[in-house]
Amino acid sequence: MRHALTAFLAAVSFSSIAVAQTPTAPPPAQPAMVQPTPTPQSELAGLIARDMEGLMTLYRDLHANPELSLQEVNTAAKLAKRLKAMKFDVTEKVGGTGVVAVMKNGSGPVLLIRADMDGLPVVEQTGLDFASKVRTKTPEGVETGVMHACGHDTHMTAFIETAKLLSSSKDKWKGTLVMILQPAEEVGKGARDMLEDGLYTRFPRPTHAIAFHDAANLQAGVVGYTPGYALANVDSVDIVVKGLGGHGAYPQTTRDPIVLGSRIVTSLQTLVSREQDPQDPAVVTVGSFQAGAKHNIIPDQALLLLTVRSYSDETRAKLIKGIERIARGEAIAAGVPDDKMPVVSVKDEFTPSTYNPPEFAEQMGALLKGHFAEGRVVKTPAVMGGEDFGRFYRADKSINSFIFWVGGVPADKMAAAQAGQIPLPSLHSPFWAPEADKVIATASEAMTVLAMDILKKD
Repeated sequence: MRHALTAFLAAVSFSSIAVAQTPTAPPPAQPAMVQPTPTPQSELAGLIARDMEGLMTLYRDLHANPELSLQEVNTAAKLAKRLKAMKFDVTEKVGGTGVVAVMKNGSGPVLLIRADMDGLPVVEQTGLDFASKVRTKTPEGVETGVMHACGHDTHMTAFIETAKLLSSSKDKWKGTLVMILQPAEEVGKGARDMLEDGLYTRFPRPTHAIAFHDAANLQAGVVGYTPGYALANVDSVDIVVKGLGGHGAYPQTTRDPIVLGSRIVTSLQTLVSREQDPQDPAVVTVGSFQAGAKHNIIPDQALLLLTVRSYSDETRAKLIKGIERIARGEAIAAGVPDDKMPVVSVKDEFTPSTYNPPEFAEQMGALLKGHFAEGRVVKTPAVMGGEDFGRFYRADKSINSFIFWVGGVPADKMAAAQAGQIPLPSLHSPFWAPEADKVIATASEAMTVLAMDILKKD
């Protein structure tokens, strides 16, 4: 591997990527106790460093101009233009706003590399001079700010650098690159939409798939990986609790949905604490309880909004059935008639768990440990966050699939957090501002190292 990578480095063009337009101006995770050993810069890191000025210009542009899920029109167009300039065969509007860039380079493996494009309905509060000032309306009509609060801007920037490094060294690898820019990761629809639009039939079917995600609990530049389940199934579940409304002074004439809803919320806690194997983690959280409009009126109904998280499909099904059972059981106990039983619905926002086949994950982890300095690559526990990259593996389990983390927490903030002096913002926080240059440089280097190994010549 090192011999192939050395030859690759000698062949890569030192020209910087084209400069982009100048921009117009889960509860927090616990910090990981990681102190990487500083070592001299690798040759590949040096090549990326030469490109960093242009990369940071692109990053700032993406950060300042985020677009919500399924609305990534301008983001997709500006990145597709760059891929075309690198001589990829580019197809736009795959699964909505998705982009597929193919580069065939002889026989060999087919490697899919993915980056996600969407921002979040979050009003940015980082104080960065290129902070997003974008305002828009959600599909539900709610006016909001928009922010790359999950770091997808770092994902896209590293993706572009990886594409540049690989496309400029075709004589050092063989096979096919399928590089995709995916929409709508935040709502769990983008990977599904691209697959349904023929990702595996219109384009070369991958034998391997890789991606990364920035991390708000690892020091900037540290790589984390997890064999097996890495991220969770994520379901959004609604419970409409029906009742009989009336005057608050005469509760005996009503069937109070607020009291019934409260019983349901309390009983739901037993699904995990008393029915779930403690060694098989799960989460059932009621994130919203909506009911009533006035002090002295008992309403006709209440609405509970839940997030439900698990790893295996069996546990997922068990939790959803348990929610239905508890909602109905509490309604029966409250004397609610059959025609007013609670209605439980699972929203069309399912994000499946992400699974790294263990043998392949260990192989990729060992490769990264052999390339980076001691302490810069660590094994990390699975998390209850969601990431629809897992759909690409689920659609074809013969694929060797691997997603890894790249830390974004500045060293001084990590040290302060470990000393108990400050809390760290989580992903999706309006305060999340990763040390972007280190995330981009580390991710570009890691993805290029992995790609060159997967596509190596015999």
